[in-house]
Formats: sequence, structure tokens, C-alpha cells
Amino acid sequence: MNTEQKEKLSLLLQTLGLTEEPMGILYSDEKPADGFSPKAMDLPTREKEQKNEIDWQAIFGRFSCVMGNIWRARKKGKAAFFDEEHFGCPGGAFWLGFLKPQTETIIHYVSSGIPDHMSGEFYCESPDKLRQIFDYIDPRPAPKRYCVVKPLSLFEENQEPELVAFFVRPESLCGLHQLAAFVTNDPEVVVSPWGAACGNLVVWPLKYKEKGMNKAVLGGWDPSARKFFKTDELSFSIPFEMFGQMLDRFEDSFLKTKTWETVRKKISRSKRAWGEEQNGN
Repeated sequence: MNTEQKEKLSLLLQTLGLTEEPMGILYSDEKPADGFSPKAMDLPTREKEQKNEIDWQAIFGRFSCVMGNIWRARKKGKAAFFDEEHFGCPGGAFWLGFLKPQTETIIHYVSSGIPDHMSGEFYCESPDKLRQIFDYIDPRPAPKRYCVVKPLSLFEENQEPELVAFFVRPESLCGLHQLAAFVTNDPEVVVSPWGAACGNLVVWPLKYKEKGMNKAVLGGWDPSARKFFKTDELSFSIPFEMFGQMLDRFEDSFLKTKTWETVRKKISRSKRAWGEEQNGN
């Protein structure tokens, strides 16, 4: 990101009543010098599963949610990064493009489980239906070694993220939602498909992008990952192209009107309600 973009971002965040900068997402062969990453594990592939070569006790024993690592990165202003060895959980490995197809064990675990053997999460009614969903989503294979999620301020002058992710509550979110429509003239620009929290943050916006669709993805609905969001907080993930459009045009939008000033008053009340107005969190 260049200096002008960073200056415009500061004004946009101020206008939206946000004190936390968004996170940029990119795939890179360069490992961040500092940041958070899950512990190393052996990737549980379908091939290994068929040969009974996966130590599932070790996999679940070292479980580390992708969103948990991103939460730590958000709080410390550092990077979170993932690869084939540092993926946190088999679900995260699938969603971030390091593992495909997903193992049958995880497909059963996320859906209805295995009677007398393993409880299910019941996020899908059956393994058969979940297989169909996973085949449809078909996450893009990671194009480079690392998936890196870091604050935009850590991006160098000649470095751009592929996606930009905001973490926001509804009052500020309404500004992002409406601004996305303003810059694209697409009444269906904001979508909110089913998926893991990391899937809505990364995979879905990439899927739309690869189809040539400039879409914003609203996420954070995954009950298993809600503990890594602030109360009432959701994610709003957009292509860098849309982010640039927002920076260039937000001052010409509704954000300059008295209507938005009314919303800003509600943003201030929300901050006071959560005890965040004085400490700036």
C-alpha cells in the first residue's frame, strides 16, 4: 500500500467510527518475521486417512483455530500466518487451500458424527450433504507457501493484499455495507454464504473474485469461532480492488451527510456501552 492509500484509510476509519485498522490477506512465499502461527502438525490428508496413518488424537490435541491466531494478531498488531505444516485444524487447512479433499473423519465430525464413535457438530445435516457443499465451494489451492493475515499498516509501499478484512459491529458495518453498494452500483454486492469463519474471511471472497465478481462477504456466523470475535462483531471481507474504490470515493458518498452523523452518535453510544470509548479498543 502506498502512503496516499494509508492516509485515506485513516480518514475512512475515523468517518466509520473505527479504531481498529483492517487486516490485509495475501499468499506469500515469505514467512513473516514476527507473528502468530499454529504449532507444526502432520497434514491429515485423505490418502493418509485411507491408510490409517493419521494420529487423530494428536491432531485434536494440538487444535488451534485459524480465527484464534488472527484474533491474537489483531490484538497485538502483528501477522498471523499458516501453511501446510502450521494450519491449526483440518478445517482451517481445507478452507485456506492447503488440504483437498477433506477427510471423511472431518466431514462426519462437522455434520452428524459417527454413532457410538464420534459426536458431530451438526453444522450440516449429513456427511453426504456436506460433501456436496465442500465440492461446490472447492477452495482455491494455496498459490504460495503461506497465507498471511496482517494489519494494513504492516504492508510495505510495493506490497498489496489480495483481500481486506474489517472486524466491525453493526453501526459501523452499515457504513461499509452501503459504501460497497455505492462504489459498485450492485444491489447484491454484499453476500453472506455458509462456511467456517475463516472460509467467509478468505475462501468465499476469493471464489467470487475468481469468477470476476466484485463481492463483499459478511461473515463471523460460525458458532465455533464466535469466541474469537468481540461481542456483536462480524467480519466484512472485500477484494483489494473494492477497497481501493472505497478509499477513492467514500468522501462523495452518504458518509458526508447528516444522516451518517446520526449513525455516528449511535457508534459513540455503542463504544460507551462496551467500555471502549476511552481506551480506544
